[in-house]
Amino acid sequence: MIVIKLREAIAAFEKKTGTTLSYSDLADRTGLARATIEALGSRPQYNTTLKTIDKLCQTLECGLSDLLEYSES
Repeated sequence: MIVIKLREAIAAFEKKTGTTLSYSDLADRTGLARATIEALGSRPQYNTTLKTIDKLCQTLECGLSDLLEYSES
């Protein structure tokens, strides 16, 4: 199973930049719907697109391994 580590990626972005980032702020910056951001942050089995992952990585200034993790369970 692939786990989306959105909360951890947001926390790392905030630590690196000193900028607090809410789900609403992230939605505004990425152009994604707030509901999509909330689902990514709270639903472990949420199925998203590579385009969404790309937008998140660009906005959070992180790599795939910072946002995604493979778990065998």
